[in-house]
Amino acid sequence: MAEAVLLDLFGLKLTCQENFYETLLKTLNAIQYHLAAKARFLCIMDCSKMSCERDGEHDNCELETSNGLLTLMREFEIVRNPSMAASLYTIKQKIDEKNLNSIKVIVPAHRKTLMKAFIDCLFTEVYNFEFEDLQVTLRDGLLKQSTEINTITAHKLEEIQSEIETYLRSLPALKGELTIITSPLIPDIFIHGFTTRTGGISYIPTLSSFNLFSSSKRRDPKVVVQENLRRLANTAGFNVEKFYQIKTDHANEVWIMGRKEPESFDGITSNQRGVTIAAPGADCIPIVFADPVKKACGVAHSGWKGTLLGVAMATVNAMIAEYGCSLEDIIVVLGPSVGPCCFTLPRESANAFHNLHPECVRLFNSPRPHIDIRKATRILLEQGGILPQNIHDLNQDLNLCTSCHPDKFFSHVRDGLNFGTQIGFISIRE
Repeated sequence: MAEAVLLDLFGLKLTCQENFYETLLKTLNAIQYHLAAKARFLCIMDCSKMSCERDGEHDNCELETSNGLLTLMREFEIVRNPSMAASLYTIKQKIDEKNLNSIKVIVPAHRKTLMKAFIDCLFTEVYNFEFEDLQVTLRDGLLKQSTEINTITAHKLEEIQSEIETYLRSLPALKGELTIITSPLIPDIFIHGFTTRTGGISYIPTLSSFNLFSSSKRRDPKVVVQENLRRLANTAGFNVEKFYQIKTDHANEVWIMGRKEPESFDGITSNQRGVTIAAPGADCIPIVFADPVKKACGVAHSGWKGTLLGVAMATVNAMIAEYGCSLEDIIVVLGPSVGPCCFTLPRESANAFHNLHPECVRLFNSPRPHIDIRKATRILLEQGGILPQNIHDLNQDLNLCTSCHPDKFFSHVRDGLNFGTQIGFISIRE
């Protein structure tokens, strides 16, 4: 049973308002009778003006409401915007506020394919949609409409994408200004930084506001994440069209830019100017590597499994093997991550960290010891030959625990499965 019902009246062309009201009354009554008892959100979507045909000429007209219609419509929330993108995004916000997943869309047949195209862009697989035709062909031909259109042209899809992107660009930043944390160790021949959670447009509480990852399990669609990324690129000064992010597997495989891309990898290296590479993090450590001598760079995603598997040194070794980098020239910066204050593991998993160094584990004799993945990463980097002074991990902003600072960072430990993602990124200036 649908948790939300959306009635689409957007851009209708009426030939007879009087008969249209009769149709609308019947439709609203049917919704009330069959769906309202279970649905927690009833919504009518229309534009600010409808198109009416009078004596063969078209004009704009507002939807007038008789007493009977007004009484019924009070049960519905009316969303009225001049664009489909604005209307559906507003409706999505209202659906998300109520944490609803199942939506019935009642739509004229000729608009169903268009509606589905907008929904595909603005919603993720978290939502379940079902569609029902709006019955608008009683007597006298109430609407000027065509039959259902089953396909949509590539040009029309581009128009839809453009309309959505234009609307999202108009939205204000949430939770403050976009903030990028940088390291003084990395010279200016590189563009680099670590994002926080402020300055984006994502509005879901655990994703707000600068979420930089979309998946089928989260409510942030790709277009919203792409808008956040566009704002980051404009602020940091890199080309968003040449941006590559790690596809995590919590392991130690490294993709060397220019070679065939693996299905999953937790490190990337590059010596290509103008190409930006990025590592995600939401408790796991986003690590940035830079060699100003050979003009090469890398990123790694290091969770507790990747830390033990040596993903940081795997990235270093890839830079050495591929670009001729020297250990003494490589700078490594650890981005914000969960601290030992908040991160625990079962005793059997904690043993490996204790064996690496006892200082990597707190309360070792407890059922769930506290783990310091940052200290473990530094130890492994130093053991691998990276100079201690070339490892930046103690900066006040970089060293903040992601779980302890909900105002600054996303955290899987704190927020659960629907967590947001920040990134560490680097590129060689063109």
